[in-house]
Amino acid sequence: MAPKVYELIAPCHFGLEAVLKKEILDLGYEIARVEDGKVTFYGDAEAVCRANIFLRTTERILLKVGSFQALSFEELFQGTKALPWEDFIPLDGKFWVKKANSVKSRLFSPSDIQSIMKKAMVERMKQAYQTQLIPETGNSYPVRVSLYKDQVTVALDTTGDSLHKRGYRKLASKAPIEETLAAALIMLTPWRKDRILVDPFCGSGTFPIEAAMMAANMAPGMNRSFLSEDWKHIIPRKCWYDAMDEAQELVDDTVQVDIQGYDIDGDIVKAARANAETAGVDHLIHFQQRPVSSLSHPKKYGFLITNPPYGERLEDKKNLPELYTQIGQRFAALDSWSAFLITSYEDVEKYMGRKADKNRKIYNGMMKTYFYQFLGPKPPARRTGDDKG
Repeated sequence: MAPKVYELIAPCHFGLEAVLKKEILDLGYEIARVEDGKVTFYGDAEAVCRANIFLRTTERILLKVGSFQALSFEELFQGTKALPWEDFIPLDGKFWVKKANSVKSRLFSPSDIQSIMKKAMVERMKQAYQTQLIPETGNSYPVRVSLYKDQVTVALDTTGDSLHKRGYRKLASKAPIEETLAAALIMLTPWRKDRILVDPFCGSGTFPIEAAMMAANMAPGMNRSFLSEDWKHIIPRKCWYDAMDEAQELVDDTVQVDIQGYDIDGDIVKAARANAETAGVDHLIHFQQRPVSSLSHPKKYGFLITNPPYGERLEDKKNLPELYTQIGQRFAALDSWSAFLITSYEDVEKYMGRKADKNRKIYNGMMKTYFYQFLGPKPPARRTGDDKG
C-alpha cells in the first residue's frame, strides 16, 4: 500500500518564501502553493519527520486537515464538524485550537473562532467514536487555523515548540535574531563554507552558529524533540529513527572554515561561545571580544553578515550615525569584501557612505526591517580541479 500523502504547510518570515521553497525542493518534495508567509507542499509521514529535522527556515510543520469557506459562525461550526478528525485524533487525544488568525475575513475574533471550532470538533469526535465522553487524557493535538478572505484552512501542528528553538541557545543577548531568520538570510547571500564569514555584532552567536551548522551539514532539528513523535498511528516511530539516522550520517564536523564572531561585550561573547558548544560547532567558530572600530581581516573576498543595533530605545538612537559610520569605514578597508546587514534603521546607506546593491524588505515579527546587501567582487575562479564551489 502506498503511504498516505498529506498537504504540509510550512510558515516562514514574510519575504523569505523563495528560500524556504528551495529548501523543500532540495529535500525532494513537490510544492503545492507559495503564499505570503508560507509554503505548502505534498509529503507522507516520513516527510513530516524530515521537514521538521532538516528545514532551516520554517517556523513549524503543519499537517493540513482540510479547508472550507465560512461567512458565519454557523458555517465555521459545520465546516469544522465535517472534517475527518477521527482520522487524526484518537479517542483519548487532547485537542484544542491553539492559534487562530484572520485576515480580510468576516469572522475575525480569535477567541470566538477557537471556542466554536473546539465545540464542533467535540461533536464530530462523539459521533465518530459513538460516545458521550471525550476524555482528552492522551497525547496532544494542537490545531492551528487561518482565515484568509473567508477561506478557512485547518491544520494540526506537528512541531510543538517553534523550529527556531534549535536547542542550542540557552543564553540570549538583548535583541536576538531568530535562528530560522538568520539561516534564511545567510542563504540569501552567496556565502559558501570555503569563504570567510565575520559577524562583528554577534550577540548570542546566532549567525556564526547557523553558518557553522550549514558548513558541517548539521540538520537544525537534530538536538530537539517534536510533538508528533507521539502520534504513532499517523507517523510510525521508524520514520523518526530513519530521519535522525539520515541526519547523523550527513554531518561532517571536520570541515575547514573561517567563521568569526565579535562583540564589544565580553559576557555576551562568553554566552555565544557556550551556545556554540551546545550546538556542537564551537571548534568551527572563533569568538572574540572586540569593538567594531577594530574590525579587520588580512584576507580578501570575505563576508560580513550581521544584525547591528538599530536603536529600539530613543537614547540608543543618537549613537547610530557614529556606529554606522564606523561600520562603513571598517567595511571600506576590507578589500573586496561583501556586507549584509539586517536592520530597521533607515539611514544605513547615508552613514555607511555607499548605496546598497540590493535591499530587501523582511518582516521580523511585526517589525519591518531591511536586508542591505553590499556586494563585493567575485573571487577569481580557482585553477585546481577539486573546487566544488
